[in-house]
Amino acid sequence: MSTPTDTAEFLNELNGGVFASQIGVALSEVAAGVVDHGKAGKLVITLDFSRVGESSQVKIKHKLDYKVPTKRGARSENASLDTPMCVGTGGKITLFAENHVQMFDRAQAPIIPRS
Repeated sequence: MSTPTDTAEFLNELNGGVFASQIGVALSEVAAGVVDHGKAGKLVITLDFSRVGESSQVKIKHKLDYKVPTKRGARSENASLDTPMCVGTGGKITLFAENHVQMFDRAQAPIIPRS
């Protein structure tokens, strides 16, 4: 069996790590609102997948929607963006293809070391 997608790595790769930071902020705001006002809060993460052309890539639309309880009601926010990702063996999702080919070896490197 192949290795499954690393969840922490996957979340940190969405939108260059910004999405994971947004989740952290939302978790803290919702939790603080629940404790401060004694009302329920909510956080929803939605991931929609679509194939990119005929490739082994998917476009992942990631959406964060949350509701923070306040003294007189609630405050809500949402954020939504897309991130293209590669799908490898067994469906493992990564930012870069697992079968990428090294284009240059050390001797062929396009950058000449200073002497």
